[in-house]
Amino acid sequence: MSLLLETLEKIQPLNEEMMQTAKERVDFLLKPVGSLGTLEEIAVQLAGITGEMYPDISKKAMLVFAADHGVFEEGVAAAPQEVTDLMAQMIIAGKSGVAALSKQAGADIFVCDVGMVSDLPPNSKILDKKIRKATSNMRKGPAMSREEAVQSLEIGIDMAQRAINNGYTILGTGEVGISNTTASAAIIAALSGVDPGELTGAGANLSEEKMIVKAQVIRDALTLNKPDKTDALDVLAKVGGFEIGAMAGAMLAGAANHIPVLIDGFISTAAAAIAIGIDPKVKGYLICSHASAEKGAAYASEFIGAKPFLNMGMRLGEGSGAAIAFNIVEAALFMNREMATYGDVGLGVV
Repeated sequence: MSLLLETLEKIQPLNEEMMQTAKERVDFLLKPVGSLGTLEEIAVQLAGITGEMYPDISKKAMLVFAADHGVFEEGVAAAPQEVTDLMAQMIIAGKSGVAALSKQAGADIFVCDVGMVSDLPPNSKILDKKIRKATSNMRKGPAMSREEAVQSLEIGIDMAQRAINNGYTILGTGEVGISNTTASAAIIAALSGVDPGELTGAGANLSEEKMIVKAQVIRDALTLNKPDKTDALDVLAKVGGFEIGAMAGAMLAGAANHIPVLIDGFISTAAAAIAIGIDPKVKGYLICSHASAEKGAAYASEFIGAKPFLNMGMRLGEGSGAAIAFNIVEAALFMNREMATYGDVGLGVV
């Protein structure tokens, strides 16, 4: 049996009984019912994911996947393609945004090359799982084969499973890949049917004129490749990216192991849409960290039914919002575990 199928067989619905028990406790904490808002919702979700009232989420892993995109040649990005490699190297060196924020949150960071154009230097700390050097140009044909799409998912599954086997109890997902906002917009457009113009943003500071070109490139890719919106794997293969598939795979692995997975911004949300398309039960295991300022992000979150709890005007990617959100999720756990209940002080619920 393939790793993908083996993983899918393990995914179960959230533990509704434990969620109800957690909800009753959270409502009975020494505060007006609902007054801690999203923290209360996260505490209940954690109970449903893990089957425990007070799960240990102290060992945090940020998984970052790096790959390049053939559609870059269509002029859809402001930054040169070499930036993918540069940022991957900066992340593993602890010098990037996501690295700094992960360090603050007490999360260990791991980087995996699933398709960068550049070759890794000898003895690199970046895990080399390169499928090939960049996807194909989706404006000229499918971004990858269906077999490569499965391979990208299984790389993400394997990386997440390794982390879980090593004791990590909560995962964050991040990415690096010049032109990956193009692939992400194409994925959401393919799955939802919305016009790419509604989803196409500046990415890494793209000009207004280039954004118009970018939207048309996506329309052309969708017209040519005709991705089947009822088949998330087909959508990934036709217009996706290797790093997007790997993030989706990590989400599948998290769900299969009852581990919460933090999703980041627009690109991570596109990966979540693929994972949920493969198995809708995955949705309950995902915690949407922040409302990205990237144009298509709000629609993408709405499409998958996610409710971001941070709104900070961020659009860096890399997993940066998910890194900050580790702190919020941990705060939800502390709230549930450390607060007294009305029963403790001999009062009724307010």
